[in-house]
Amino acid sequence: MKIVDARGKTCPQPVILTKKEVDAGENEITTIVDNETSKINVIKFGTKLDYNCTEELKEDGIYITLTKGETNGECEARPVSAEELHQKSSKGFVISTDALGSGSDKLGKILMKGFIYTITETKPYPGFLIFLNGGVKLTTEGSDSIDDLKKLEDAGVKIVSCGTCLDFFEIKTKLLVGQVTNMNDIVEIITNSDNAVMI
Repeated sequence: MKIVDARGKTCPQPVILTKKEVDAGENEITTIVDNETSKINVIKFGTKLDYNCTEELKEDGIYITLTKGETNGECEARPVSAEELHQKSSKGFVISTDALGSGSDKLGKILMKGFIYTITETKPYPGFLIFLNGGVKLTTEGSDSIDDLKKLEDAGVKIVSCGTCLDFFEIKTKLLVGQVTNMNDIVEIITNSDNAVMI
């Protein structure tokens, strides 16, 4: 049995840590979490892949055990090949803010960090990430997502930031990942893609 200690970790990390063990071909996984939201998300993930799920509340956390059923059909877990790890799609994201959603900027920044981290753990990778307006703050000094963005760039994901936007916020010299681009190139990237999702 593989033990995944996800206590103290926020969404979506408990699911992603569990998914790594599923992708490695583990037949039985126990994920330990410390909150109801993580418990629900891990159970939903396991159920989706036809794992049998049980939970046990202990003094030190909630223990969720995923056991592979006799038949998993198309959802059968299998190791991910090196080729798949570096596979990219012709779809991408246009990110125009450093905070995901509305209501609380503090929460929005936490969600955006989680969103970008989740991209690094989801295959295939997008073909590109375009940063506009306040989104360019994610590619510059002070961003909590630099390491994740560098991981994507190293895997071949095209990462570009709007030069006009960097100038507006006076942070062009603080760019740490990706390239500076212009609106003409941005339009070309989007036009040549299968799908560009605005965030």
